[in-house]
Amino acid sequence: MKLGKVEFCHFLQLIALVLCFSGMSQAELSRSGSKPYFQSGRSRTKRSWVWNQFFVLEEYMGSDPLYVGKLHSDVDKGDGSIKYILSGEGASSIFIIDENTGDIHATKRLDREEQAYYTLRAQALDRLSNKPVEPESEFVIKIQDINDNEPKFLDGPYTAGVPEMSPVGTSVVQVTATDADDPTYGNSARVVYSILQGQPYFSVEPKTGVIKTALPNMDREAKDQYLLVIQAKDMVGQNGGLSGTTSVTVTLTDVNDNPPRFPRRSYQYNVPESLPVASVVARIKAADADIGANAEMEYKIVDGDGLGIFKISVDKDTQEGIITIQKDLDFEAKTSYTLRIEAANKDADPRFLSLGPFSDTTTVKIIVEDVDEPPVFSSPLYPMEVSEATQVGNIIGTVAAHDPDSSNSPVRYSIDRNTDLERYFNIDANSGVITTAKSLDRETNAVHNITVLAMESQNPSQVGRGYVAITILDINDNAPEFAMDYETTVCENAQPGQVIQKISAVDKDEPSNGHQFYFSLTTDATNNHNFSLKDNKDNTASILTRRNGFRRQEQSVYYLPISIVDSGSPSLSSTNTLTIRVCDCDADGIAQTCNAEAYVLPAGLSTGALIAILACVLTLLVLILLIVTMRRRKKEPLIFDEERDIRENIVRYDDEGGGEEDTEAFDMAALRNLNVIRDTKTRRDVTPEIQFLSRPTFKSIPDNVIFREFIWERLKEADVDPCAPPYDSLQTYAFEGNGSVAESLSSLDSISSNSDQNYDYLSDWGPRFKRLADMYGTGQESLYS
Repeated sequence: MKLGKVEFCHFLQLIALVLCFSGMSQAELSRSGSKPYFQSGRSRTKRSWVWNQFFVLEEYMGSDPLYVGKLHSDVDKGDGSIKYILSGEGASSIFIIDENTGDIHATKRLDREEQAYYTLRAQALDRLSNKPVEPESEFVIKIQDINDNEPKFLDGPYTAGVPEMSPVGTSVVQVTATDADDPTYGNSARVVYSILQGQPYFSVEPKTGVIKTALPNMDREAKDQYLLVIQAKDMVGQNGGLSGTTSVTVTLTDVNDNPPRFPRRSYQYNVPESLPVASVVARIKAADADIGANAEMEYKIVDGDGLGIFKISVDKDTQEGIITIQKDLDFEAKTSYTLRIEAANKDADPRFLSLGPFSDTTTVKIIVEDVDEPPVFSSPLYPMEVSEATQVGNIIGTVAAHDPDSSNSPVRYSIDRNTDLERYFNIDANSGVITTAKSLDRETNAVHNITVLAMESQNPSQVGRGYVAITILDINDNAPEFAMDYETTVCENAQPGQVIQKISAVDKDEPSNGHQFYFSLTTDATNNHNFSLKDNKDNTASILTRRNGFRRQEQSVYYLPISIVDSGSPSLSSTNTLTIRVCDCDADGIAQTCNAEAYVLPAGLSTGALIAILACVLTLLVLILLIVTMRRRKKEPLIFDEERDIRENIVRYDDEGGGEEDTEAFDMAALRNLNVIRDTKTRRDVTPEIQFLSRPTFKSIPDNVIFREFIWERLKEADVDPCAPPYDSLQTYAFEGNGSVAESLSSLDSISSNSDQNYDYLSDWGPRFKRLADMYGTGQESLYS
């Protein structure tokens, strides 16, 4: 490979540097014998045995181990009596030492970016005694950096934006590259920036990496995006340096530098005259090369003969001007309209006002087209009135419609029967005269709203609609009647002249001056001795009693006929019957019961009370039945378990009362020893009135007498004991008699007393006592011989 002059000079400098460091190491080693070394048991002067650091180049790719340096002691005479030992970081694995010569070599490729230095310790030992002849010394092997890492853009690729039309030198974005080489040594980590792609629009500062605009008036509408390639090179950009690149996407952001412009100077639209109000006539749009808020526009009609007929608004999404109708169009009245419309940006940029006005105008001509329109009524609503007493066929009123078109076609009329289902009215097809077809009743329907259809004779599909409101006028054709169904009562103790009911009346008719009713009793009820009527002259009347002493047993209900007359012309009257019931009342005059049958019931009890009492009695009977059933199920026969030792304790359970004294435990020890005097136990909640004497002890008497006396004593105790429960109870006693006829069979007492008692009689008691007879009988000597 051929080297240039500059590369060759760098190579020579590198070799000289290595040789220089190697010479320094050798010189330092040769100075190590300047001072004697002090060892235990000897008096010597300590020599110098200290190294600062060695240097070795990284990324060595040779096949042989890389020579690092040499350790040497003045004690070493070269006869092999001294050996050198290396320890610390990388010893034996990365760095090895020749124990005879002290030469240090690196066996692996070193990378300063992984580890910049290694700390090791050196020692010189006597080969025979393996004792140090020099103190242990620590030194550093530093990895010398070479330019083996290229600059890298860790944050790339980049995206940035800059406004269009920005002046030269406007900052866009800053890029940064990092180099893993040693920044303190040489130029391996000194980076400079340059632009490889993106000129002449942008430039980059070599040292800082700041990208700036290089051309003025860059127009977004011409080109809105640029791709830049930025290079970072180490060695201050010199030849032989390493480099890295990144991309930067620069987008030009929009500014309002373009005014709106209409593509055409004039527009023309044809619309039918039947187009309803608020319909869209046309959409126009002024072109604006800007985007976003810079392209937002406002439209307005600045001139023309259609200012009151049309209006224009803006569509926020499309920025179009929408022309709509404000009033109905009529071809016969006006056939065309001319509008002058202006479009302008909402927000203009003062920097670009010199480019011209940021608005534009255009002319819109609207042609109204003639259409065959349906007939039109002279009035939108025809109010009419007719009496409910009018005869069938009488004329109510007339409607009129005409064809608005220039042809003025004849019109025929009809009634929309969906609005006149009962067919109360008819209309003349030619004249539009409305007449009655049935008798009318205001009380059934006071107002009839009907729709009249007007059709062109030449084109029946063209139908116009007119609306007629027919009000039915009232006549007095309904008699008055009670306003409600009255529930009138009178107390048995009512006094004469007492008001028992106030009545009023209603009338389905509605006279213009209002109702006026007159109340009176009918002729056959005028002379009754029970009730009277008073007309209050305010469309109400009061019913009063004429006597006292009403009795339900005699008559429980009275019927009072009342005549009501209205004030109509002619007046109408009706007879209404008021039902009055006789009731039993309390002191305040409030009715309690009005049925005559209540007298057969017990005094003071109503039917509801009797039902409640019967329900309670039935509930009690059911509860009693349930309690009896449950108690029967709980009763079980007393069963004694023969295998259970019932002699230990006798427990008495009192199921009904007694509290904590319900259960009483008996100590069987007192039952088994008849000679023990039992203390009388008394209940804590009862003071005994009789003091019991201690029971006599039982003497040696026959068994049947003993048992009888024992039971008799217990019976007397229970009879006179005030603490015993007041009902029969089961007592169980475990009593085994007064003692054995053989008395004590223990041999302990015999041995201690050395008695000569004869126990030969034990052999007569059977096989069970034979062993005792052999042990204590006369044949004892022969037994142990």
